[in-house]
Amino acid sequence: MKKYCLALDMVDDPELIAEYEKYHQDVWPEIKQSIWDSGITNMEIYRVQNRLIMIIETNENFSFETKNELDNNNPKVQEWEGLMSKFQQQLPNSKPGEKWKLMDKVFSL
Repeated sequence: MKKYCLALDMVDDPELIAEYEKYHQDVWPEIKQSIWDSGITNMEIYRVQNRLIMIIETNENFSFETKNELDNNNPKVQEWEGLMSKFQQQLPNSKPGEKWKLMDKVFSL
C-alpha cells in the first residue's frame, strides 16, 4: 500500500462549498467504481475554509498516469469532473488544467 496526499482550492463561496459537499455525500456509483478500478483502495477528502486535502491509499498496481488515462476515456468521469470544476480553482503556480496537486511529505512519525 502507498499513500498520497493532494490539495486543491475551492471557489471561496459558502453556497458553492455546501453544494460541493452535498455531491460528495452521494458520489455517483460509476465514479466510485472508477476510483476502485484505478487501484485506489481508500480515499478521504478534508476541508478547511476553501482548501481541500485528499488522502488516497493505493494498491501496488496504481499509477497516476494509468488513472489519468482511465479517467480521460470514461465519459461518466468526464461528466463528473466537468460538474466539479464549477466548485474548484487551481492552486497558485498550477499548470493549465491541473486541479489536484500532489503534496510533498515533510514529516512522518
